[in-house]
Amino acid sequence: MSCFSCISSHRKIEDSTRIPRSSSSRYSNDDSSESGRGKAVSLDGSENGRRRASFNGRDKDRNIPTSTTARSFTFRELASATKNFKSSNLIGEGGFGRVYKGRLDTGQIVAVKQLDQNSLQGNQEFIVEVLMLSLLHHPNLVNLIGYCTDGDQRLLVYEYMPMGSLEDHLFDLSSDQETLDWNTRMKIAVGAAQGLEYLHCKANPPVIYRDLKSANILLDNDFNPKLSDFGLAKLGPVGDNTHVSTRVMGTYGYCAPEYAMSGKLTLKSDIYSFGVVLLELITGRKAIDFTKVREEQSLVAWSRPFLRDRKKFVQLADPLLQGRFPLRCYHHAVAITSMCLQEQPNFRPLIRDIVVALEYLASQPYKPGTHNTRGPRSTPPPSPSRREGSAFSREPDGTSKNNSNENAFSGSSAKNSRFSASGSIDEFPNGQILPTPNLIVFSFAELRSATRNFKPDTVLGEGGFGKVFKGWIDEKTYAPSKIGSGMVVAVKKLNSESMQGFEEWQSEVNFLGRLSHPNLVKLLGYCWEDKELLLVYEFMQRGSLENHLFRRISSMQPLSWSIRLKITIGAARGLAFLHSSEKQIIYRDFKASNILLDGHFNAKLSDFGLAKNGPSGGDSHVTTRIMGTYGYAAPEYVATGHLYVKSDVYGFGVVLLEMLTGLRALDTNRPSGQHNLVDWLKPSLLDRRKLIRVMDQRLEGQYPSKGAVQAAQLTLKCLAPESKNRPSMKEVVEALEQIQAIKFIPKESRTPSSTRPATGHHRHSQHSVHQRSPLHSMHGGAAAGHRAYPHSPNAIQR
Repeated sequence: MSCFSCISSHRKIEDSTRIPRSSSSRYSNDDSSESGRGKAVSLDGSENGRRRASFNGRDKDRNIPTSTTARSFTFRELASATKNFKSSNLIGEGGFGRVYKGRLDTGQIVAVKQLDQNSLQGNQEFIVEVLMLSLLHHPNLVNLIGYCTDGDQRLLVYEYMPMGSLEDHLFDLSSDQETLDWNTRMKIAVGAAQGLEYLHCKANPPVIYRDLKSANILLDNDFNPKLSDFGLAKLGPVGDNTHVSTRVMGTYGYCAPEYAMSGKLTLKSDIYSFGVVLLELITGRKAIDFTKVREEQSLVAWSRPFLRDRKKFVQLADPLLQGRFPLRCYHHAVAITSMCLQEQPNFRPLIRDIVVALEYLASQPYKPGTHNTRGPRSTPPPSPSRREGSAFSREPDGTSKNNSNENAFSGSSAKNSRFSASGSIDEFPNGQILPTPNLIVFSFAELRSATRNFKPDTVLGEGGFGKVFKGWIDEKTYAPSKIGSGMVVAVKKLNSESMQGFEEWQSEVNFLGRLSHPNLVKLLGYCWEDKELLLVYEFMQRGSLENHLFRRISSMQPLSWSIRLKITIGAARGLAFLHSSEKQIIYRDFKASNILLDGHFNAKLSDFGLAKNGPSGGDSHVTTRIMGTYGYAAPEYVATGHLYVKSDVYGFGVVLLEMLTGLRALDTNRPSGQHNLVDWLKPSLLDRRKLIRVMDQRLEGQYPSKGAVQAAQLTLKCLAPESKNRPSMKEVVEALEQIQAIKFIPKESRTPSSTRPATGHHRHSQHSVHQRSPLHSMHGGAAAGHRAYPHSPNAIQR
């Protein structure tokens, strides 16, 4: 649930493709490599753009980089180190050859991997291994000490890893061997993920590991993991492109389905394999185990029914753990595993988001007697730092740092980046971006009960996504409660026929699960069971701003000038918070119906299904599918698909215009030429006299003219045709606060001798001014309908 959205797939494992078996030997290093933290490298033969590895030109299959950090050994030196490759020194073997324990003349203990001379595959793997490990350096990657290419001999030398592989500690344990506890398993998962993140995010181009499995995760004395065996690694394609291989290579049970079936290889293929390793850590079962009955031989296939039902999550737990794990963190770990094992690669999370989530789980260690067994409720993660709103981000090398100007997340599944809060801590003191989602996992039965089986009279609104229902849950246990008791919530239920809705559901969980700000609606939790996708929000008593501006209900009082300003300032602060992070979050659907109001008319932005992670600086995000709402979408976005942070500012300007006039952004019931509010009334904002005529008549003149003029000027700036000419949302907030400070003094109060309240004649005079407005007959607009938590019917999809 990036949480990540917990999405499970329903695929039968195919075993039709023969996959060559690779080495499962144990070898690696015991330190952090020369860099200690990992460094960016270019794998086109250069490191940091400076060093290019050259190849001797004798034999294409045996070319070894002559410019590497690895030492060149003679065969005699390695024969001496291993006592002539004595059988008692043999510590592993596989498709590549054999691995021996040895001691160099310096006294250093090493693992020496000797290529089987009859293995053509082994020779190719040898070349790749030397090339990769000579350029890649990270604490969670094996360190190559050296190699040997004497004659036909091909050997690799690594530092010895005394604890062997993860495989050795999970399966077929001896009677005197201790089981890995939960905390150690999470430590290993985090380290392995950090190593994979380095390959995917720091190497240039990215490296596809292609053979991630428990046998290739080696452990030092402190159970720090290191990825080994890079013989199958490939340089990955850029972006979402795939590398197509005519020879599928990897290990049965770990290969992603799209790779095993078609040879299509992407970074997300590694994510699937990582999900299998996570599943092994959780269950203690092998990815493939032919000693079990046929239905249980494939771990992934066997686990599918359990991964689809959170009530069965606990049945996956390794019996050797004996229930000694924090249940809430355990459920999150299973959810992450489920996401990694998605059949569709683009539904799998990015490794950087996996690392962030696992780091949080590892920070919540199991302590006997301190963890309850209530169920899969998410415990609130710690604040990124002692100071709310402070920045937190992670480097691909696994280190953490505090930042003052960092930025946020990608709504695009292909670009989901890690969260970090912005440097504007002082400006938005109550906002923060959590390192991991803080969400409650509901069952479908619980939400069905909370909404009285989704009874029609509990419907709050509906739209392209589906319907929103009013429900009741217990404030402490979150279990369904009786009508009128407990906490009121809004339950949004996805229309199962809506593919757009599924994408929005996923984006909503990703964004609102991590974002916390007084002016963003709070997502309490979610439900995913089979095809049922639901979201649970805090209930907003006064519905949407749209209801109060456009619906004509006798019991609903018109919004006063001060309330309108309060709402716009709150909405502006929420939007400014989204824009304040490094890769600003582009809301993309700012409109009156998405601004919800609590009992005190505090505004909160809702509906993050269309949100996207923005580009840095003034660059644009280009999308091939335009999505938003007619009348609110910025002209550059509608015309070209170019999406900027300032595109949101345009949408805010439209809402400001609605606030001033009381008219809808788009209303086809108005006369021709007046359908689009901006096109129709934007010129009137330039003239003070015309402005009076377009102001909402329901204000009855009860507003400061100076404030109205400044609000109109701000609206014009937000609606500037070119995005670069629009103000930032921080500037908008400051301008609105200045307008709010302008006090309205009724005309009667301006005469010191007058102490009488407004007369009927004065009220008539104010009203008569507005009767000259050509807008009066149009103020009602179209019927607003029942839309407290709506998706607009004017949504653009192209």
